[in-house]
Amino acid sequence: MTKNKVLENLLYLGAIGVSIGLLLFVVTCTIIGYEVKDVCADAKDAYSDDCVESLIALLDDDTQTFSSRNAAIWALGQLGDSRALLVLERYYTEDIPDRESLLVGISQYELKKAIKLASGGLNITTWAWDAD
Repeated sequence: MTKNKVLENLLYLGAIGVSIGLLLFVVTCTIIGYEVKDVCADAKDAYSDDCVESLIALLDDDTQTFSSRNAAIWALGQLGDSRALLVLERYYTEDIPDRESLLVGISQYELKKAIKLASGGLNITTWAWDAD
């Protein structure tokens, strides 16, 4: 095989790899977007406000399960809205255990990520959804 043919094959394989990577990125963003919309819709049904305010209300509602409240934290982080920052910080203890169940308490790990995103941290997936 000639040197030019090898380079041509490498370029072809590289283009396929980049295409697959972009496709996976778009699919992942879309899936995250649908999940954010679902969590927002559930919160809006329960609290009748815009997405962010409804998610904040869900997080503050002690009658909700920890699973639901942690889903609200995750969605608030994905949305990256600064209105959630004070509420997220109120729950954050900075004590992140090695392992934590999303079913038995407020996730400090999810809070840390959500606070970073609500503080203006880079989230390159938000183009995939508009929750409101």
